[in-house]
Amino acid sequence: MSLLPESTYALLDARGGIRTQPGGREFWAQPPEALNALGRDWLVSEFSFDSDWTSWEMHPEADEYVYLLEGDVDFVLEAPDGTHNTQRLTGRGAVVVPRGCWHTARVHQPSRMFFLTMGAGTQHRPV
Repeated sequence: MSLLPESTYALLDARGGIRTQPGGREFWAQPPEALNALGRDWLVSEFSFDSDWTSWEMHPEADEYVYLLEGDVDFVLEAPDGTHNTQRLTGRGAVVVPRGCWHTARVHQPSRMFFLTMGAGTQHRPV
């Protein structure tokens, strides 16, 4: 089976199983309780960005792996004391976002990113 992570997400469960789910807007349009039920599995997804993220996000249950496939972004991590650590990713590269760390991205040129996230309890706030 051929999958595109921007249109079909893979959910990896703790027992070693993988199931697929329609991705993109269809996935994120699910009610919050449905998304929370999926949040204990690891979500594998891909997104394209041509502008800065409009929100910060934080995943309280697990670290997040973000792999830049192409493009140019500043990945901004907020420390518990409120200071920001900016990591520039250009071309290809990765960053691990620690559990509980607020993060956002500034996009310098159109970019594609691959994400591996456990979404349980994910929170958002405006930039």
